[in-house]
Amino acid sequence: EVQLQASGGGLVQPGGSLTLSCEASKVTFDYYTIGWFRQTPEKGREAVGVACMSSDDGQTYYQGSAKGRFTISRDSGNNIYYLQMNNLQAEDTAIYYCGLKTTWALKCYDMDIWGKGTLVTVSS
Repeated sequence: EVQLQASGGGLVQPGGSLTLSCEASKVTFDYYTIGWFRQTPEKGREAVGVACMSSDDGQTYYQGSAKGRFTISRDSGNNIYYLQMNNLQAEDTAIYYCGLKTTWALKCYDMDIWGKGTLVTVSS
């Protein structure tokens, strides 16, 4: 059974940076997308991910608010996906989940498997 383990959340000041990690284990699919999704009390978990990456060619997708500030990357050997977040703002405060979708193409929504979230708090 696939397991996703997210970590790296914490408290950061506005303008600061943080890197989240998502370790994917027991993955047997050849083609899938892994992405990061935010959840807040006001909006719930967003339907479209903040950032996603396809497993085969490393193609990426970024939600508008993340473009230029967030970078998704991976350690292929260890199947760990990272989300580097820079210039964090209060509105980035959320629980961040990593999700996996079995798909040939890059799709940053409607994930099949979820890990537990990690809380990111941006506050002075």
